[in-house]
Amino acid sequence: MTSASRLPAAEHAQLDQLQNLVADCLREASHQGATDAEAGVSMETGLSVTARLGEVETVEHHRSRGLGLTVYIGQRKGSASTSDLSPAAMRETVAAAVRIARHAAEDPCAGLPDPDWLATEFPDLDLYYPWPIEPEAAIELAVACENAARRHHPEIVNSEGASLNTFQGLRVMGNSLGFLHGYASSRHSLSVAVIGERGGEMQRDDWWTVARDARDLQAAAEVGRVAAERTLRRLGARRLGTRQCPVVFAADVASSLLGHFVGAIRGGNLYRKSSFLLDRLGQPVFPDFVQLREAPHLPKALGSAAYDTEGVRTTPHHLVRDGVLESYVLSTYSARKLGMRSTGNAGGVHNLILEPGELDLSGLLRRMGTGLLVTELMGQGVNLVTGDYSRGAAGFWVEDGVVQYPVEEFTVAGNLKDMFGTVVAVGNDVDLRGNTRTGSILIERMTIAGN
Repeated sequence: MTSASRLPAAEHAQLDQLQNLVADCLREASHQGATDAEAGVSMETGLSVTARLGEVETVEHHRSRGLGLTVYIGQRKGSASTSDLSPAAMRETVAAAVRIARHAAEDPCAGLPDPDWLATEFPDLDLYYPWPIEPEAAIELAVACENAARRHHPEIVNSEGASLNTFQGLRVMGNSLGFLHGYASSRHSLSVAVIGERGGEMQRDDWWTVARDARDLQAAAEVGRVAAERTLRRLGARRLGTRQCPVVFAADVASSLLGHFVGAIRGGNLYRKSSFLLDRLGQPVFPDFVQLREAPHLPKALGSAAYDTEGVRTTPHHLVRDGVLESYVLSTYSARKLGMRSTGNAGGVHNLILEPGELDLSGLLRRMGTGLLVTELMGQGVNLVTGDYSRGAAGFWVEDGVVQYPVEEFTVAGNLKDMFGTVVAVGNDVDLRGNTRTGSILIERMTIAGN
């Protein structure tokens, strides 16, 4: 979250206008009969460029804005939104939300957060680095990225294209409890996917880089090189017979395992009793060396925020300490349903960090000995009610700690409760490109369904 005092004059003036709009919206909601209200408004701009085989495929400028409003009449709730920020449209949106609330059923858990949960301090999280790149320069970067991949090796024979995307925006939210705050943020990325061929067999892979500040992106040539190397190493893939063995999830796919964990401790799934981790608070869910924490105030990080989408302050805390589940992931509503208090997670988690161990990926493979390295997951075969896990995958077969050959067209299966409980080690090869930061994860044993 970037301090308003550091914004350029034009963005500062826009932020003031948006704050005034939210304040006017809240006053209008009260005038029309709402007992409480919360509103949020955003203005976003960006550029997207895609090039394929050296030619421009798309150049798109993005510009969007929107106002969202939730009103309460007692404990009846109504919501409405609009992309028209004019005063007349704002009043009509308020009227629509109030009409909905008047016809809604009473919900004893509905309402704004408790006032003492709201954020009152707003550190500068260094999130705003607009990138005023011209379309011509963006095209050059995308083409250079793709060329680096295509020219890396003769077996790279085709491309799915390279894309460059920029985003910068302003957001303001407020509620009738007196909370009103806005901030600016940015996010930029560059990606490429290419196809390799050997002996009539084709494989594809990709690579990408993302950052708040364009200066923190990997170089275009480096992104292309990595994508090409990832594609080449998949050529000659074999199929596996069905077996049970240890599995290493590479860092860039291991984050999905933590996503399933967060889903299982999310308040909505808990109060609906649709989670395999129901009633596990205070109990071991991982081995005792596992530490999983939320760090919402990291400067420049992609998940940083001083407050959640309800204005509730975020705080650094452990979800799992020494393997024991210490915290759920709760919004105001789900917290009230469970008789608890919000954890500041309306809208999701903020910079989820699995503390790394001492081994890099090569060290994890040596510790595993013989087993499977998973580098790609496909499909959605995850049941959070039972914990059953079954997904299509691709990767590499490992013997004596050394990669032997690529493998494909198999399913990796188990139960998430067992998988989390039998984590053997976490690597120090942490992937920093998203809201979840984790190294590769070694699991003691899973079922591989192949030929």
